[in-house]
Parts: sequence; structure tokens; C-alpha cells
Amino acid sequence: MAQHIHCTVSNCHYYGEGNKCFASEILITEDSLAHQQPDSVDAIQATTLPQTKVDSCMQTCCKTFVHSGSSKIDVDGATKSQSNFGGSNRTK
Repeated sequence: MAQHIHCTVSNCHYYGEGNKCFASEILITEDSLAHQQPDSVDAIQATTLPQTKVDSCMQTCCKTFVHSGSSKIDVDGATKSQSNFGGSNRTK
């Protein structure tokens, strides 16, 4: 099932026109878990991470965020696609 992931963080590498996320995969997790994990731990390793619980959206974060133009765009294994449907035409 195709999903649109909306994001307003315009300085993210995966940000695209129309406030959409063009990452092939994303990891949303609890803030403290995200802070404990290195940048290389992201959506690719999601099945190995423990489940978390939060009381509000204010305790969550997008672990896939990478600054636009950063040299770390290859660290997490996610790719940037031409559409935000997780389809083909992917780029780094």
C-alpha cells in the first residue's frame, strides 16, 4: 500500500516539494532510544530494536533525519526516491 509521509523539515536530505518525505524507509522512535543509538542505526535495523511506548507525540522523533548536503547521507542505509511511495528511481 502506497503511503505519503508528510514532513515540514525543509533542511532534511529526504525533504521534497509539497512537504513530503522521499526517504525509502523511515524510523520513528522514542526520543531517549534515538539518543542512545548511533546514526547508523535506522529503519534498516528497526526489527532488531525494542518496542517503545510514549505518552505523546512530543516524545517521538524521526531517526532518519539527515541534514541536506551532509556527508552522512549514506550512513543509515535509507535512500532518496523520486516519489514518496517507496518506489523505484531511487538516489542517494
